[in-house]
Amino acid sequence: MIQVYSWATPNGHKVHIMLEECGLAYHAHAVDIGAGDQFKDAFLAISPNNKIPAIVDEDGPDGKPISLFESGAILLYLAGKTGRFLPDDVRGKYETLEWLMFQMGGVGPMLGQAHHFRIYAPEKIDYAIKRYTNEARRLYGVLDKRLGDHPYVAGDMYTVADIAIWPWLRSWKNQGVELSDFPNVQKWFEAIEARPAVQRGIKVLADARKPLQDDKAREMLFGATQYARR
Repeated sequence: MIQVYSWATPNGHKVHIMLEECGLAYHAHAVDIGAGDQFKDAFLAISPNNKIPAIVDEDGPDGKPISLFESGAILLYLAGKTGRFLPDDVRGKYETLEWLMFQMGGVGPMLGQAHHFRIYAPEKIDYAIKRYTNEARRLYGVLDKRLGDHPYVAGDMYTVADIAIWPWLRSWKNQGVELSDFPNVQKWFEAIEARPAVQRGIKVLADARKPLQDDKAREMLFGATQYARR
């Protein structure tokens, strides 16, 4: 059994989808990031960067429990554990890893910033909105060109790269993007959205997440609390 400490966000959904795709037994524990659960000692013990998701695999590689944080590392661990969604050949493996890193270093942080400054920032900063909206559209363009030549991001095979990128594109409207402007991305997005495991994965902990409304939640997510040294 794998214990998953997570929340219904794009990074959380990556791991939820991967677990469903792999058919692994898991138990999802809600880490309410609006309530500050990510700062509790028990969670910090397995995720010292106080970010979701994190997992504890009770059946680790040496038969002993292992904990992991960072969604990309978790995806690679689960791919190694099951032998799925990461090509065996060296070329295919590294092509997949480069697109996974594209998500970790570009898609996630930049689309997250676009979302933040367009939706959540307490003051509307025109420079920031334009900067991150333009970068979001640029990244969609990179994907659109890639997907014009390949059915999946890393090539002919559905991989951890697709699983990592797809949840971030669910909020395209909030990122200032029209999905129809990127027809190859739209076709790919809809094909992945139709996968049963993906549909199950995005439902994990979804009922627990509430709209961001109160000042306490805003403080936990965007205020000084997150910057305290721990």
